[in-house]
Amino acid sequence: MIALARHGETDYNAQRRFQGHLAVPLNERGREQAHELAQVAAQREWAALICSPLARARETADIVAAAIGHQPVEDARFSETDCGDWTDRTFDDVERDEPELFAAYLRADPAFAFPGGESFAHQQLRVLEGIDAARLGPRPALVVTHRGSIRLALAALHADDAQRSAAIPNASLVELP
Repeated sequence: MIALARHGETDYNAQRRFQGHLAVPLNERGREQAHELAQVAAQREWAALICSPLARARETADIVAAAIGHQPVEDARFSETDCGDWTDRTFDDVERDEPELFAAYLRADPAFAFPGGESFAHQQLRVLEGIDAARLGPRPALVVTHRGSIRLALAALHADDAQRSAAIPNASLVELP
């Protein structure tokens, strides 16, 4: 079994700002959420803990690690989408300046690509490669990652495009089929 967990909240999440590959740390609420996730995770046995190398996911994974007794192993395939030119911009600014592209982003259109950044199709492929690798390793495995990565994994594994826009709250845990 593989489970995916979203990192705790950052100030960028709270401000509705694109953080992409920026090294954005958890905020106070995010650290609280990571501790809550750790308590949930500690109720199960895990054979492996994997995480995105981005600061917010690694910080969350370090908090979870203390509760489950496994050191996180970083895997860049679980990183968030490279937001390209939208990095550090607010959702409101992008929606105002590029409404059609922003609408494609919101519905997680498989053909969408961030201007100057990564496409959802490319991200989905690398996330699925990471999941396949995790399935070959020790299981059950917990992967601390990002909302976009979780949504794209669920869409592919459930063959359900509605999953592309599913709500994935910070520090939530989702089991894969």
